[in-house]
Amino acid sequence: MEVWIANHRSVDGILDYIRRLGALVGAADRAIAYADTLGRGLDAIRAQAATLPRRPKVYFEEWDSPIITGIQWVAELARIAGGDDVFPELSVEPLVRARILADGDPVVARAPDIIFGSWCGKKFRPEQVAARPGWDRIPAVRTGELHEIKSPLILQPGPAALSDGVAAMAAVIQDWAVRHRG
Repeated sequence: MEVWIANHRSVDGILDYIRRLGALVGAADRAIAYADTLGRGLDAIRAQAATLPRRPKVYFEEWDSPIITGIQWVAELARIAGGDDVFPELSVEPLVRARILADGDPVVARAPDIIFGSWCGKKFRPEQVAARPGWDRIPAVRTGELHEIKSPLILQPGPAALSDGVAAMAAVIQDWAVRHRG
């Protein structure tokens, strides 16, 4: 029995996966067209983000206890949407254990302007995040910029992340940038 395993971690990897999966099931042309459509959507969001007056620092949290920072495609989508991930070095780590923070001090130190939460399988609780020791010093907490993105929209490496997930991030980031022209 032949088995195909995909373990894509990046936006480019997701787009390539769509193309390869289409080829495997005899729908290569449709898959290429779909991937190209998703790519054009990302390009449009990227172009819109390039016009923002300011780029916010963004922290993405996949899980609360232990604290797990965002995976690579999420960090890339934040950048496409107009933000800068505060843990880019962790996002490229292939194993989740490398993205676990022992405590919240590194987040406090990196002072994100926006916090996105997507706790896979449970509701993001901004009030619990804001109540963490020292987190009242984080700009995002002081200004109430704690936002949930539902995990099916962002934490699955597929089309939803490249359309609905990035659109949700872009809406928050664009709103923030307009209000913080500086």
